[in-house]
Amino acid sequence: MAQMHGTAGEWSRVKGTLLGLWPVFTSVFAAGFAAAMTFFGFFVLGALILVVSLALFGFLVVKWVRFIERYFTGARGEERVASILSSLSNDCHVFNDFMVGRRQIDHVVVGPAGVFVVETKFWRGRVTIEDGQILVDGKRPSRSPLEQVLKETEIVKYALAALGWSGDVTPLLVYASDTFALRSAELSGAVIMNSCEIAGSFAANRVVMSPGEIGRLVSLMENNI
Repeated sequence: MAQMHGTAGEWSRVKGTLLGLWPVFTSVFAAGFAAAMTFFGFFVLGALILVVSLALFGFLVVKWVRFIERYFTGARGEERVASILSSLSNDCHVFNDFMVGRRQIDHVVVGPAGVFVVETKFWRGRVTIEDGQILVDGKRPSRSPLEQVLKETEIVKYALAALGWSGDVTPLLVYASDTFALRSAELSGAVIMNSCEIAGSFAANRVVMSPGEIGRLVSLMENNI
């Protein structure tokens, strides 16, 4: 079993919860203001503010429930991938919800095969690659997951270099929903795969890091980032 660091999906759940609370706070504040207006004799204005605040609350709840669900769905995907990564050999270390400055990285894997930045997506639609673009149900997503994982990889690589470790960092884009049509592929230097392909991919006897180097890097990541 791999050695696990951090809790997968925690950041997504916390952010989703906080985003879900602000409409409630806004509506409660408006309702309290309406009550104060009524108390001081401004009955019509108070009633108007109350009606508007209730209408706003209803609108925001409908709108934001779907938005918040995206974060919780993402958290479930991260948990699934973390569970699979935990089955790697015991000389591997998996950092979940790894923070580099203000940037949250879903998973960073350190082991004999090297260092991997893992970006997890839990998309229901069929994922394909066409003309060098990642599509879901034939459409381009609002945010490119390929650009995201490549950027995150550069951030991690730069942070490790600042600590005195220089080496390759491989970007890995994983679909926890296993909806990637090709199952496994490479694009623009990133490896793209379904979560069911993880174990087999890491099972290869590729060794680029010694136990001593792994231990040093893990210590740096635990104590300095």
